[in-house]
Amino acid sequence: MIYITGDTHADFLRFEDDKFPIQSDMTKNDYIIICGDFGGVWNYIVESIYEKHWLDWLNNKNFTTLFVDGNHENFERLYRYPVEEWHGGKVHKIRDSVIHLMRGEIYDIDNKKFFTFGGARSHDIQDGILNIDEEERIYEYRKRGAYFRIRDFSWWDLELPTEEEMKNGINNLEKANYKVDYIISHCCHTSIQTLLGAGRFEKDYLTDYFQKIMEKCKFKKWYFGHYHDYRQVNSQFVLLYKDIVLLKDGRTIQGFI
Repeated sequence: MIYITGDTHADFLRFEDDKFPIQSDMTKNDYIIICGDFGGVWNYIVESIYEKHWLDWLNNKNFTTLFVDGNHENFERLYRYPVEEWHGGKVHKIRDSVIHLMRGEIYDIDNKKFFTFGGARSHDIQDGILNIDEEERIYEYRKRGAYFRIRDFSWWDLELPTEEEMKNGINNLEKANYKVDYIISHCCHTSIQTLLGAGRFEKDYLTDYFQKIMEKCKFKKWYFGHYHDYRQVNSQFVLLYKDIVLLKDGRTIQGFI
């Protein structure tokens, strides 16, 4: 079984036994895929006690947790985990059964091909990005409730992909003849984002990159998070947040909230 859900932001309570009871019948060969903003690797320099508790908690679940990165991840730490091969693609293994699916990779899971590509432009930085040594400005911004982030503390340049990551995605799709079963990302392509946001969200080079992939690639469904809503946009595109949906024969079945 494969289940998919949206942003967790280090809040994994939706996977408690009483909220997600089907897990009693699951094994490590069953999967939960999180569509970005996992948040379990976030603390400034090293893994915190809080993070260790929840990562170990997830690792001890019957199922295996997979995630693409969002924009709210500590990329400096996330990218320090050793790169390993897993189900045909490259991953960062956070725990034995808590695994980061890297950008532009294709995985064979349950005889299905998944193309994954994390990252997104933050929507909560309207007032700018400050440096960690700008203590007075940080205090002032916090006092007035400004929408800002702190570089390399709560915001990282790698929220958007490198040219190398984007080339890796295209190369892997070319090898697969631009045909996969499912695509998992954090944000979506430009035209869907415009539809969802009604002008509130600016396009960027990642949403345009996804637009080109969408127009060329053959796939059954594309799942994404980022916009904090649940919407079956059309027959192929599914926006997820706190809902958990079951992947089954190309159909989406609303699961647990």
